[in-house]
Amino acid sequence: MDQNAIKEMTGREAAESLVKSGMKLGLGTGSTAIHSVRHLGLLLKEGKLKDIIVVSTSFQTSIECEKLGIPLFTMNSKEIEGKLDMTIDGADEIDPQNRLIKGGGGALLLEKIVAYASSSYAIVADESKLVTHLGIKFPVPVEVIPEARITVTRTLEELGAEVILREAVRKAGPVITEHGNLLLDIRFKIPPDPSQLELEFNRIPGVVENGFFTGPWNRNSERIVVPKVFIGHADGAVTVRS
Repeated sequence: MDQNAIKEMTGREAAESLVKSGMKLGLGTGSTAIHSVRHLGLLLKEGKLKDIIVVSTSFQTSIECEKLGIPLFTMNSKEIEGKLDMTIDGADEIDPQNRLIKGGGGALLLEKIVAYASSSYAIVADESKLVTHLGIKFPVPVEVIPEARITVTRTLEELGAEVILREAVRKAGPVITEHGNLLLDIRFKIPPDPSQLELEFNRIPGVVENGFFTGPWNRNSERIVVPKVFIGHADGAVTVRS
């Protein structure tokens, strides 16, 4: 199977097996998660799902939901009240502990807000996203306010990171997030401790959020929510890790 077919199969499998009528859902961003969104639209159209309401994590996902007639709300809507039954999202890297790097599409801030507000959390990805250590191969995005670009860069470099300002592809200048901020992409030569750095980065003044997703999820719950990871393989199999 080619990579797009693997992503479509994986996104469809997660939506089919996890989503029930009446759920409040977070829908994530990316080339695999978008297939979950499209399959949910099909299930709604066919009447196999009813009464689901959705919070989207990006303009990309919101536009797709609008095309498919999926009801959209915000985390502040009284229909949502800041709590979700489930979120389905993608990932850029996944380590053996199901810790993640997210934010390749620039939507990490809302993705993390939605993830931490969910009673259950599912990740959809193809097998190329599995790694032994996070942050070596794929960069960890750090969202910063523009005025803090230099000070945050220097602090991250002192922590051992290689830092690059993310540049736009089809416009001159840097990528601007949906919240008006900049993205610093950072890599490490030595495997970092993602759980420690997720907290450490967010203590730096000017950092809005970072792309390490390590949990514990749903901190206000009596239980810790661990991601259920759907992994698509080239032989047509989808394995589930939790």
